[in-house]
Amino acid sequence: MPVQARVLTSAALVALSLLVVAVDANAGGLFFSDRGVRPMGRGGAFVAGADDLGAIYYNPAGIVEAGNQVLADGSFMLFRSSYTRTARIRQYDPNTGLPTGQEWDQTFPKSNGTSTIQPIPTLAISNRFGLKDWAFALGVFSPYAAGARYDQQVAGGPNPGRYMLLNVDGSALVVPGVWAGYAPFDWLSLGIGIQALVGTYRTLTGMTTCLPDRFMCAPEQADYDATTQMSVGPIFSPGASAGVQIKAGPYVRFGASYQLPHWVNSDATVNVRLPSAAVFDNAKQDGDQANVKMAFPWIARIGVEVRDVVPRTRGEVAFVYEAWSMHDQITVTPKGIVLRDVELFPPEYRVGSISVPRGFRDTGSLRFGIEHWEPIGSYQLDTRIGVMLERGAIPKPYMSTLTIDLDKVVLGIGGSLHVNKIWRFDALFAHVFGMGTTVPTDQAAINPVNPVRAAGAPYPTTVNGGRYEASANILGVGMAVNYM
Repeated sequence: MPVQARVLTSAALVALSLLVVAVDANAGGLFFSDRGVRPMGRGGAFVAGADDLGAIYYNPAGIVEAGNQVLADGSFMLFRSSYTRTARIRQYDPNTGLPTGQEWDQTFPKSNGTSTIQPIPTLAISNRFGLKDWAFALGVFSPYAAGARYDQQVAGGPNPGRYMLLNVDGSALVVPGVWAGYAPFDWLSLGIGIQALVGTYRTLTGMTTCLPDRFMCAPEQADYDATTQMSVGPIFSPGASAGVQIKAGPYVRFGASYQLPHWVNSDATVNVRLPSAAVFDNAKQDGDQANVKMAFPWIARIGVEVRDVVPRTRGEVAFVYEAWSMHDQITVTPKGIVLRDVELFPPEYRVGSISVPRGFRDTGSLRFGIEHWEPIGSYQLDTRIGVMLERGAIPKPYMSTLTIDLDKVVLGIGGSLHVNKIWRFDALFAHVFGMGTTVPTDQAAINPVNPVRAAGAPYPTTVNGGRYEASANILGVGMAVNYM
């Protein structure tokens, strides 16, 4: 078998294996870090200097320099979180139902979240098709999301954070796409891509069915809790990206890119385990279909890279802006879901639309990365280090275990071994330092989801006050194959 054929066959086998595991990539807590084995070794500063197929995510203009290449990498995000809930407790007069004025804060046992260990892949192949100034790429990647799971019981009682999240097991989101790069001049490269967010998003959460009037039950009374499994999908949300790179002489490069938002408008299946309270003894759920709407942000990137001022060294500074304020709510609209034979309810109770407030804000991150290479015999060894400083996208009132996105510092180190001009092997270790935060009880704004429509309580219960902490280790390996 010719060398070129062997290279392509090996690359195709690795690509196929990564594509298979991509289907199970966990993607539940939105994005706790940026992505890619080589780019994250540079702290995510990979906009002006994108020159391999990691460019399909960061800046498609870099596809031109990738040429004929296969890129396959995979990372594991080892995510850890904890939530120590604090709730405002009020004393009520049993005769009037009005507060007596006595109130205090109660701290609950700590709830720890962990993530499943699953690979988060990148897979791409590009080819010039004999065109000097063009390159075309086909690929798929998955976001570095923190999909935590929490036990249903903590210290012998219900999990204090059960109304926000129990787990996102079974979620799988990937982004396949096609991209093209064009270099009309030696100093200018342009890129464009069409992509789509596809997959399934699943959550297991608790909700309360207790009316806010306190006539039948107390807020958060465990036997009025229902456990809800919602599976959103199949999701198909098209999008696009574009980018530019400018070589301003032999030492300096500029880059910028823009990625359109994704709007999710998808069917969903909702399965509810009804509460254990006596009024639900003969109850049942008819129908399980719903519609879910939510938005993911547009992203703008800009960077400048300096090359070879120090021999065999390049460094980039980049800034990334993400419009997370678009993700202001998740709307769930049931399609004929009916609760039947609930005591003291009408014979048929139709579940209405539910809006889950998210309250996200736009955020930005500053990245800095350095890459250096040295010849070692017939090989080339690259070393890289980078740091990313990012403001969390969630203001305190809307922080929750469903998405713990703290202010964070990400430190990445990595390296590559070039065996020859064809094969390159990459490695990454990064640590995400989450800056823990406390949500005071008088700022908490998330109420437990309640499918039962009723007049609001004058003192609604909030469920997201308390202390949030999170961190993650990212381990990654990959390879790039340059073929003729």
